[in-house]
Amino acid sequence: MDLNGANVLVTGATGGIGQAIAEALAARGAHLVLTGRRTDVLEPLAERLKGRTITADLAERDGLGKLFEQAGDPDVVVANAALPSSGLLTSFSIAEIDRSLDVNLRAPIVLARLAAEGMAERGRGHLVFISSLSGKSASGYTAMYNATKFGMRGFALALREDLRPSGVGVSTIFPGFIRDAGMFADSGVKLPFGVGTRTPQDVARAVVRAVEKNVAEIDVAPLALRLGATLAGAAPAFAARVQRLAGGDKIGERIADAQRDRRSA
Repeated sequence: MDLNGANVLVTGATGGIGQAIAEALAARGAHLVLTGRRTDVLEPLAERLKGRTITADLAERDGLGKLFEQAGDPDVVVANAALPSSGLLTSFSIAEIDRSLDVNLRAPIVLARLAAEGMAERGRGHLVFISSLSGKSASGYTAMYNATKFGMRGFALALREDLRPSGVGVSTIFPGFIRDAGMFADSGVKLPFGVGTRTPQDVARAVVRAVEKNVAEIDVAPLALRLGATLAGAAPAFAARVQRLAGGDKIGERIADAQRDRRSA
C-alpha cells in the first residue's frame, strides 16, 4: 500500500516508539491522526508533523467508537499503545488485569473491527499491530503481558486471512529490547553483556515496510533473540530452561519491579 496521502491513525503516539513511528509515516507522505493521553507531548508532535490529535484513554471502553469516528475512517491503523504488564499474576489487582487486557488487547481488536469494514468496502487499507517478542516467547514475570501479546499475534494472523480477499493487509511487529524509548528503556534495567537491542527508528522502519510490502510479521531484534523466539515456539519447555540458565528470570523480575507503578498509569 502507498502511504503517500494515506490517512493513518497511530495510537500510543506520545511514547518514544510511537513518536518514531509517526515521524517515519509522515516522511512517507501520510496524513496523521495521533492519539494518546499526554496532550503536552501529543500536540507539539502533531504540529511538527502537520497531523491532528485526539486525546484518548484506550481503557475507556465507551470511548473507542468516538475515537474512531473522530479519526475519520482511516486508511491505516497502527495499534501501538500498550501498558506495562510485568510481574507475578498474584501481584495484580483485578482492576489491573482488566486494564491490561483492555488497553493491550481489547482496544486493538475493537479498533480493527471498526476499521476493517470500511477498508474492505474500499478494497484497500492496512492494520498494523505493535506486539513484542513476548508474543512469541513466554518468560517468567510476564504472564499478563505474554497473554495480551500472544493473543494479539493469533488474532492478527487469523484476521489477515479473513481480510486477504478484500485487499486489506494485516501486519504484526515484534520488537525485542528497544533502547532509548519504550517500556524496557523506561525501566532502566541493564541487560547482560551480549544481549543486543534495537532502536525506536528500527521499529518505525518495520512499520513502513510492513504496510508498503504487506508483510505478515516482522521481528525487530538481533539474530540471537529472534532465534530464541523461534526456539520458544518449537520447544517452549527447553527454551524456558535456557532462559533461566541465562538469568532471564532475574531480568524479568527487575523489569517487573521497575514497572510496577505504571500498570495503571
